[in-house]
This record gives sequence, C-alpha cells and structure tokens, in this order.
Amino acid sequence: MEEEPDASESDAVMVRPSSRRLARPPLATPRPFLAAVLAILLPPLLATPARGDALDEVRARKVLRYGSDMEGGGPYAYPDPAAPRSVTGFEVELMQLLARDLGATAEFSQGQWDKLLSVLDAGRFDVVVNGYEWTDARAEEYLATRPYYIYQLQLMGPKGGSIRSWAELERPRPDGRRWRVGVLTASAADDYAQEHAGASIEVVRFDGATDAMLAVQNGQYDFTLQDGPAASFYIDGFPGLATVGPPVARGYYVIYARKTDVALRDALDAGIGRLAASGGLRRVYEKYRIWNDLQGELTSFQGPIAAAAGPRDARGWAAVARFRGRLFDAARVTIGLSFGSMPLAMAVGLMVALGRMYGPGWLRGVLAGYVELIRGTPLMLQLYVLFFLFKLPPWVAGIAGLALNYSAYEAEIYRAGLQAVPRGQMEAALALGMSKWMALRRVVIPQAVRIVIPPVSNDFIALFKDTSVCSVITLVELTKEYSILANSTRAVLEFAAATAAIYLAMSLPLSWFSRWSERRLGAEGVKGALA
Repeated sequence: MEEEPDASESDAVMVRPSSRRLARPPLATPRPFLAAVLAILLPPLLATPARGDALDEVRARKVLRYGSDMEGGGPYAYPDPAAPRSVTGFEVELMQLLARDLGATAEFSQGQWDKLLSVLDAGRFDVVVNGYEWTDARAEEYLATRPYYIYQLQLMGPKGGSIRSWAELERPRPDGRRWRVGVLTASAADDYAQEHAGASIEVVRFDGATDAMLAVQNGQYDFTLQDGPAASFYIDGFPGLATVGPPVARGYYVIYARKTDVALRDALDAGIGRLAASGGLRRVYEKYRIWNDLQGELTSFQGPIAAAAGPRDARGWAAVARFRGRLFDAARVTIGLSFGSMPLAMAVGLMVALGRMYGPGWLRGVLAGYVELIRGTPLMLQLYVLFFLFKLPPWVAGIAGLALNYSAYEAEIYRAGLQAVPRGQMEAALALGMSKWMALRRVVIPQAVRIVIPPVSNDFIALFKDTSVCSVITLVELTKEYSILANSTRAVLEFAAATAAIYLAMSLPLSWFSRWSERRLGAEGVKGALA
C-alpha cells in the first residue's frame, strides 16, 4: 500500500495557497487570524480520508460483500427455484466458501453487469465476481485474483442448421447477407466476435445472455456466441437451439478488488488455491454441470496472472478522441429514435385526448384504459413485448415502443390544454355555423397547442434520455455506447463528460425552439386579439 503523506506536509501544502491569496490589499479581517483559521479548517475538508484494507473491514463486520448481477442468470447467480427470495449459482457457492475461509459470511449485492466495477470504485461492495474475464485493461485498474474458472466460447444456433463451426461464419454467404450474431455487451464473446467479424458477420449486442438465446430461437438473429458455462446451463431451456461446432478461444474468470485492497485480494487468492487443490471447486462445478478437463489447470496457478508487457491502449481523453466516431454514430441512433417516435407520440396523444373529450362514451372508456395501461407499465416491458413477442425489427420496435409510451403522457397534456380553452370558444364557433370537428381544428386545437408547448417540449427533451432503454432490444444508442467504451477503456469520467456534452448539444436546440415558439405564437395570439 502507498504510504500516507505526513500530516505536517499536508498542512503545509494547504496553507501556502492561502498565504498567496492573502498577499493582496489588506482586508477587514486580520491576516494572521484568517491564515490560522484556514490552516485549521482546510486540511480536514480537502484531504482524502485514509482508508484501510478491506480485509480488516470484512473480518470486523464478518461479512464479505460481493457485487454480481442476477440478470445474467445461471449458472453464475440467479434466483433459487427452491427459495425464490434467495440467490444460487456456482459463483454464489464459491463466495460462500471463500467468505467462510475469512471467518465471514458472503453477502450478495445486485448490480448491472457492465457497471459492477464502477460501483466497486464507489465502495458499495468489497469485490466483484460475475463471470468477469481477466483482461489487461481491467488488471491495470483493479487487483485480480488467480483464475477460479477457465472458460471457452460456444456458438449456438437453430437445430438442424447447415453451419458446423465459427470458421464457416467467417466466409461470405452466397446470398450476400451478413450473419447476425448476438453477444452479451462488453463480454469476452463481444470482443471475440468484433475481432473476427470481418465483412460476413454483424455483431448484435444484448444486455442479457438469455435475451440473445431467445432472439435466435425466435428466428430474429442467426446465432449467439456465449460463454461455455451459460451455454451448457441454458441449452435444455431452449429446445430450438443447439451448440454449433467446437468451442473457440479461452480465458479466465477472476475476482476483482480495488487497487488498495491488496490483503483482501491475497486472502481470496489463497482461498481459491486451497479449493482448487482440495477438490472443492470441482464439487461445486460438477453440481452445475460446468466441470471439464480444462479446470484441472487451475491447480497450476501460483498467483494472479501477470499483465502482458507492451504498449497500452489509449486512456483518458486520448481514448475519447480515438472513439469519438462511435459516440457520434450512437448519437445519430438516439436522434433517429427521438425524431422518429415523438411526432407519432404527439399525433396519437392528440387523437386520444380528442377521443376522450369529444368521442362517444364507449370510446372514452377504451381510451382511458389505454392511457392507464401504457402509463402503468414500464417502457422496458413494452419494448420486450414488441421485440420478442411480436418479433418486430429493432428499429421498428424501438420507435413504436417510445411512441406508444409517450403518447399516453402526451394525451394527458393535450387533454389539459383542451380543457384550458374557454368553453365559449367552441360555442361561438358552432354559432357561426362551423361543424364540431371544424371548430376543433380551426379554433380549439390551435389554442390548446400553444398552451401545451412547454410540457411537450420538456417531454421531447426527456425522450432523448429515455432512448437508452432501447439497448435492451439491441439498439446501441448514446448511453449504451458510453457504457461500452467506458468499460473497455476505463476512461469513465472522460467518456461521461463527452456523452453529457453530446446530450446537451442535442437538447439545447429543442429548448431554444420551444422558447421561440412560445414567443411567436404568443405574439400572434395578442395581434389576433387586438384585431
């Protein structure tokens, strides 16, 4: 561990800048007194509090907290069928054994798979274990234990297909179309597929391994490349799928800890070594049907894997500069989803509002039920229904899902706007001989639209951010691309700043247009009233 700076040195560093600021024309407060106050108050406020190794904390609280994601499913960590409120899986049992070795109990902490390492930095849990592969990039930022599992990647496809191996996918198809292969975002399968895709393979990213398997079984995509344990565990649950050819590549699952927690990493490392030597790992892995001959190599590791020597990939703002094209491509997806769905949502919302206010009784009830159903169910669930149940293409499902979801909210906004128009406006129009629908179109609706410009514009801006949910149906928009790049390069803050700037650049023009429209329509309304 790095040595903490001497307290006197830290105080001196804090005082000197204050002394420079005080070398100005005299203030009302005496300089010696102010300098003394700053010397006392600034160091505690600005200094980073010292933090001990997490091993001491684990032993003191007798709990080892580990981050994992049940959404990834079996055999890693998933709800226990025998006790639905509990979690089971081979990694769950592994952590229980390792925690017992430390004199503690293991505590599962749920998190999104591709965000677990970021949450580890925040101190929510002590280590991360969820099928996280060892990579040079991660080893630079975190401490890794020795491997606890050696995995390979397995291609899965429809039963009875003509393809017999991954190598056949790398050759061009006779019909010229590319093979569409689903992978788990930011996984080893994602990296391998991208590296070997070439011109004949289109890589499609999913947030969950089983989502990719379901899409292949539905015929929406051609194949999925999965880690061997997931393929072995779920193959029986997808009767329409089969493994295709021999496994490809290989890698190592490791437990990640913070750079400061050397003692905790070493204790877990030693525990894995003892379990491998005693046969404890084999007993757990055989229980979940993931033991194979490769696992016999686990006893040969004498410690963590050494990072490969050589030049490192770009980090920080250099990484942002290198991958800025991918951010802009993802921003175009966000813009396409937003401008494709919001006009539909506004049109449908207006029709629903008119139907609820001026339609027959039966229609009012149906439309009220529609609004409550859409508002009462999450957008993600609606996207799943459109994509997996109705098997719509990703872009169609994304635009339709966002349009339907927002139409319910726009309907209530338009209904409030229509109710805000004085009733006498409609009566006067009818008295002039207009039909009901002509009066709505020429008198009531234009006034209501002017009233609802601010809330509708606000919803349009919010829609830019809500497009991030479309990543669950394989659309890589701006937020998802940020997550991918931040995890692969570890330039989390830099990519966050760049992503926020792009979102701001997309949202500001809408805000300006909204204010301009309010002024323009407001001025026209005043002129019309004066005329």
